[in-house]
Amino acid sequence: MLSVETAARTAATVPPSQSAKPAQKQSLGNNARHGEKPAPPTETVESAVAEDRRRGRGALTNASGRYEPHARVAEDDGWDSLGSLEAFQTQVSYEKPRTVITRNDSPDLSFDRSINPYRGCEHGCVYCFARPTHAYMGLSPGLDFETRLFVKDGVAQALERELSAPNYQPKTIAIGTNTDPYQPIERQHRNMRAILEVLSRANHPVGIVTKSALVTRDIDILAPMAEKGLAKVAISVTSLDGKLSRLMEPRAAQPQKRLDALRELSAAGIPTAALVAPIIPAINDHEIEAILDRVQAAGARSAGYVMLRLPLEVENIFGEWLLTHFPAKYRHVMSLVRGMRGGKAYDSSFGQRMKGTGAYAWLTGRRFEVASAKLGLNVSRAKLRCDLFKPPLRGPEQLMLL
Repeated sequence: MLSVETAARTAATVPPSQSAKPAQKQSLGNNARHGEKPAPPTETVESAVAEDRRRGRGALTNASGRYEPHARVAEDDGWDSLGSLEAFQTQVSYEKPRTVITRNDSPDLSFDRSINPYRGCEHGCVYCFARPTHAYMGLSPGLDFETRLFVKDGVAQALERELSAPNYQPKTIAIGTNTDPYQPIERQHRNMRAILEVLSRANHPVGIVTKSALVTRDIDILAPMAEKGLAKVAISVTSLDGKLSRLMEPRAAQPQKRLDALRELSAAGIPTAALVAPIIPAINDHEIEAILDRVQAAGARSAGYVMLRLPLEVENIFGEWLLTHFPAKYRHVMSLVRGMRGGKAYDSSFGQRMKGTGAYAWLTGRRFEVASAKLGLNVSRAKLRCDLFKPPLRGPEQLMLL
């Protein structure tokens, strides 16, 4: 098995005509895919970016995306050249979207459309399944994903155009399914606020998922929408341990802040739910019952969970993190992960990708169900209305009012 550093160097030597993807496949413990025993993990991640350059970030490395013809790795030239490199700073770029509503026909999702106000996410959750999407931008799913962000400029105007289309049929729009709409740059750019203002005027239903307490800023919009049956909010609570949360999700709100947000939203009459997502074997799985108890006390009416997902580059990124922060648990965690995924780090099959299969996945599901039932969670779920929808006025219709 190649170490992380060796795999990166090998990728750098492939001819331009070949993709860097073969090197990406040399992931930690990847031999298990071929029926072999995983080789012992290295004790350190030698290719990790220096800690002072990635302080407050989740990923340890910044490997090239899978579509790049060359893999680039920073190497010291013997003159301490890496010491002169600056720390990773958040960089924001702008893009002008033609459309903002993304459609899907996945049978295991409860929604068929969603909006992502931003690309990339500064929260830096090391396990984030959305990291590989940054490769489409020619960037790394590692540190680039949490530092090279894209703001969708004019998102409100684009949304109005789509909602006013003659053939548009309203259904609940999910926001926060890919990257967090309330990540730190929302304070300045306010894309999420602008989207909610459009949806509120059109009486369009929306379901929000976030790890940020910033969602409470928009209670003045969400509460009137909820009164009409048009809004609900889910807060993701991955751990009650502030230290673990900071390691996994360095720039997301601390656990108590999320519980406070749940309580404030619920007090405002907004239907609230909680997500334990992801459940990571041997890392946060012991907290399931405690998390459910706290979120129920904070006002959550329902709760759900998602098992850890490690698609594409996320397998390496999470493996590096695990080796660094929990080296003694590496073998055990990855063994349980593969046990849920048919011997692989990830299985994207519909119906299985969220929950996994096998004994551990089954036991976790039953624990979650029993704990939820004891607390009275999931007795009923908020159903949003679509019959109140009024399309935004288009140009000629607006002129008729003059």
